[in-house]
Amino acid sequence: MVVSCSSPSCPPFLRVGFLPPAGGEAGVAWLDLDDPRPVPDLEWRVLDVTLPPEEENAQYAGLDCDAVLAKPQGRRGSGRVPLVVFIHGGPHSQFGAEWNVSSAALVAVGFAVLMVNYRGSTGFGQDSILSLAGHMGRQDVKDVQRSVMTLLQSDATLDPGRVGVMGGSHGGFLACHLIGQYPDFYRACAARNPVINFATLLGTSDIIDWRYSALGLQYSFDRLPTPDALTTMLEQSPITHAAQIKAPVLLMLGGKDKRVSPHQGLELYRALKSRGSSVRLLWFAEDGHSLSRGDTQADCFLNVALWFLQHLCTL
Repeated sequence: MVVSCSSPSCPPFLRVGFLPPAGGEAGVAWLDLDDPRPVPDLEWRVLDVTLPPEEENAQYAGLDCDAVLAKPQGRRGSGRVPLVVFIHGGPHSQFGAEWNVSSAALVAVGFAVLMVNYRGSTGFGQDSILSLAGHMGRQDVKDVQRSVMTLLQSDATLDPGRVGVMGGSHGGFLACHLIGQYPDFYRACAARNPVINFATLLGTSDIIDWRYSALGLQYSFDRLPTPDALTTMLEQSPITHAAQIKAPVLLMLGGKDKRVSPHQGLELYRALKSRGSSVRLLWFAEDGHSLSRGDTQADCFLNVALWFLQHLCTL
């Protein structure tokens, strides 16, 4: 068998495993097809996060979350290292202990990166998945913030006064929630195709059923929006906290996004612009939800790195 191996500090390389006869699996012989090339000066570890009783889900108690930290090895000079909180989308996805080029590149320019697996991430059992329905914008937000505080309390090399946050899709949804719910904590935000208002997203998304079920609401194909359902959607949306946002926000939107309409990001852009807040919009007319074109990926990463350098560091 041929497998791809990596870690947060080592890009993928190929190995071949020669299988023994049945019953002798422990004796697999491995041969590297590539030379592993670990990135120098990047250290990483997995952070286990224990949630306090008041943040437990009553229906799914006993669940925890974790995060993967990547940071420059040792201190740079005499100062502390700024932190970027990286939140995955999905929401049912995860950060594994594997290579992530965006995180490694941010570490290379001087940031620590915390990749958070909140309750609802895959790989933690079905109860974790089910626990998020009906609790979006609350449970997942608290999980991310608890993970960040757990890290800062245990790592004196990081600067609690220079924390930024980034994410795409549901990760962007959480990033925008965090800067609204903790306006004095985060110093910068970068969001790709974020969900901003569940209520206005309802008629523009290609997965209308999920827009109901994710919020704990029943769905049928003949269902029409009701005032109660729309109220629930609005109450769990980042737009309700837009007036409290202080952090500079970078928005990256795909003009052909059918999953999360780019008008979601525009809704937040207008709300911030009308209040004189610092916000920048990058519009990729020919790209969709994943912003996956090569030129788009390069443009997004460079602008994200520059955004955090501008607002978390001194250029």
